[in-house]
Amino acid sequence: MHTRTLGQGLEVSALGLGCMGMSQSYGPNPGSRQDMIQVLRSAADSGITFFDTAEVYGPYVNEELVGEALAPVRDQVVLATKFGWRIENGASAGLDSRPEQIRRVADASLRRLRSDTIDLFYQHRVDPEVPIEEVAGAVGELVQAGKVRHFGLSEASAVTIRRAHAVHPVTAVQSEYSLWTRDPEPEVLPALAELGIGFVPFSPLGKGFLTGTVDATTPFAKDDIRTSIPRFTQENRAANQTLVDHVATLAKNKNATSGQIALAWLLAQNPWIVPIPGTRRIQRLEENAGASQVALSADEIADLDGVATRLRIHGDRYNALHMGFVGR
Repeated sequence: MHTRTLGQGLEVSALGLGCMGMSQSYGPNPGSRQDMIQVLRSAADSGITFFDTAEVYGPYVNEELVGEALAPVRDQVVLATKFGWRIENGASAGLDSRPEQIRRVADASLRRLRSDTIDLFYQHRVDPEVPIEEVAGAVGELVQAGKVRHFGLSEASAVTIRRAHAVHPVTAVQSEYSLWTRDPEPEVLPALAELGIGFVPFSPLGKGFLTGTVDATTPFAKDDIRTSIPRFTQENRAANQTLVDHVATLAKNKNATSGQIALAWLLAQNPWIVPIPGTRRIQRLEENAGASQVALSADEIADLDGVATRLRIHGDRYNALHMGFVGR
């Protein structure tokens, strides 16, 4: 697989792997823990070097899974994890990015990841109670101590990114971005281009919707996160189907899958964009990796842009509570 460079010279595979779904959010896992270890090791064998986790996934168990699976190849991969939530009784209970909390999380994450260094340490969500300058300073101290290599932000506004970067260089910003979630385009992406910061889109396949495997009739398990997302009501899925159908037509013409087209569109936006699709199946892992070999012409990119821009996507990408955590 090709490589790409995020900010501060951090080189990673052109596609990473989002690991959250192996531990939570998408209903019953189709495989065992050992199966998930095999998926992670297969990803590394296929040339994927960029793996994304967080202490809150599980909580904790996802970091443990990633740490165990990738211990044999630790020196060949880039591990990204996140801080910023207060965890009580096995669940997130609000934000906490106080410097002392950041230090505690770093030490605990290092143990779970079986590593001496966190390659990329993101603030998971901006904490309005803690100035971003203090957050950047705390991570900078961890960098100086050798516990962290790079600082990142997730779902932050352009203003916050600039303030953080002025204190300690930001290597990457992670936010939801795809053909049906274009929020970062007006302000965040131009700021990243100006500052030399990489961009890591999560949910690049629209939580499965852009692959064409989910439609208005698809049932979700009660613990599937999509049951709480307005965009995934039956009515909104039906209204948004036009975009998926358009992607499917192009995919058929190019002998590719819809998911590969959606990922190829992202890869074509800028050379410093590295999507992190998640999966729990080796078959899907291989399919997603194949997107790096799908070349879209300028006309095809313009066509996808035009359709995605003209269509009014129905439904917010989070419920009201979680929409309040983004863009701050």
